[in-house]
Amino acid sequence: MSLVLDAVSKSVATVKHLDAVSLTLKRGSLNVLLGATLAGKTSLLRVMAGLDPPSAGRVLMDGVDVTGVPVRRRNVAMVYQQFINYPTLSVFENIASPLRVQGVAGAEVEARVGTAAKLLRLEPYLKRMPLELSGGQQQRTAIARALMKGADLVLMDEPLANLDYKLREELREELPRIFEASGAIFVYATTEPAEALMLGGSTATLHQGRLTQFGPTGEVYRQPRDLTSAEVFSDPPLNVIDVAKRGPVLDFGPFGAAPAGRFAGVADGAYAMGFRAHQLSLDRLGEGALALPSTVRVSEITGSESFVHLAAGAHLLVALAQGVRNLEPGQAITTWLDPQQAFLFGQDGRLAGGPAAAAAAAAARVGEGAS
Repeated sequence: MSLVLDAVSKSVATVKHLDAVSLTLKRGSLNVLLGATLAGKTSLLRVMAGLDPPSAGRVLMDGVDVTGVPVRRRNVAMVYQQFINYPTLSVFENIASPLRVQGVAGAEVEARVGTAAKLLRLEPYLKRMPLELSGGQQQRTAIARALMKGADLVLMDEPLANLDYKLREELREELPRIFEASGAIFVYATTEPAEALMLGGSTATLHQGRLTQFGPTGEVYRQPRDLTSAEVFSDPPLNVIDVAKRGPVLDFGPFGAAPAGRFAGVADGAYAMGFRAHQLSLDRLGEGALALPSTVRVSEITGSESFVHLAAGAHLLVALAQGVRNLEPGQAITTWLDPQQAFLFGQDGRLAGGPAAAAAAAAARVGEGAS
C-alpha cells in the first residue's frame, strides 16, 4: 500500500497553503512533516485525510485516485494535538469503540484491546474514565483508539505539543516501537527538529507550503539539499555568515580567511556558510579554525549545556556549549568555527559544499575510475 501526492496544491482565497507538493509514502513507514507554524503541515494532513480537497494535483492510494473521496469513505485515523476521548466511556471502551462500530465479536474485542493496551502501557487503566488519567495516559488512549481502527493511514498533528516535558519524552521513545508494530503508513507533524531526529523514519521539510526535501531523517539533517532545508532542520536557528571563495582560501571579510580545504573545488564567488549551534565553539579549536570576535547578548543555561547568543559584527549567532558558562551580556569573547564542518550554499540557496557535496564528488571520482 502506498500514498502518493502528485503535485498537490491548496489555496484558500488568494493565500497558497500548499505549493505543488509531491510525495510517495510506503506501507509500514514512519514519515515526519517538519516545519515552522504555517509551513503547511496541517494543510497537507487534511488533504491526505480527505478532509479538504486540493486546489490542484492528485492523491492516490495504491494507485487509485482518491482526490475527491471524502474522509468518511477512507480508511484513515487521526490523532490531534488536543487529545480527544469519549468522557463517558472507560479507557477500555474508548479503545474498543472503532471495533464496536465495525461489529467485531466480543472475544476479539477483548484480545485486540488487550494487545493495544499492552503496547501503549495502558493495562492498569482500562477501567478508569478519561478524566481520571494524566495527560500522557489520555493521549496514549487516543493513539490506541486510532490503532484499533486498523487504518491504512494514521495522521498525527503535533500530538505531544500540549504535554509536559517528561510525558513528551516518554511518548517520543514509545512511538517508533508502536509505529513499527502496526504496519500502517504513519505521518507525524511537528515543529521540533529534535523530535524528528528522535522519531527517525523519513522526514519531509516544509517551508511556506513547499516541500524542500524528503528522505531518511538522519540524511536530511546531515545533508540538507539547500539553505532553506538546513534552516528548517535547525533549532536554535542556523547560523549563517557571508563568505567569498577565492582560490585556495575562504574569505570571511572582517573575520579573516581560512583554508578552502574540502571546498577547494568550489568555483570562486560569493556564498553563505551555514553552521549549527554545536559547531560554533567557545573553546579554541585546532588548525584551520576561524576566530570570530563576538559580544555576548544573552546566555541560557539548560542544565548540562548553555546556549550563548552572540553578536559577531553584523551577524547574530548562537553557540551551544557543554557545561554551565557564566557569561554576562555585553561581555567580549572569541568564538571558534571550523569551516570544514559547515555547509556552503550558493547565491541560489543550493548546497555548494558540505557532507552531501563531498560524498557526491567522491562517488563521481569512483565512477570515473571504474570507467
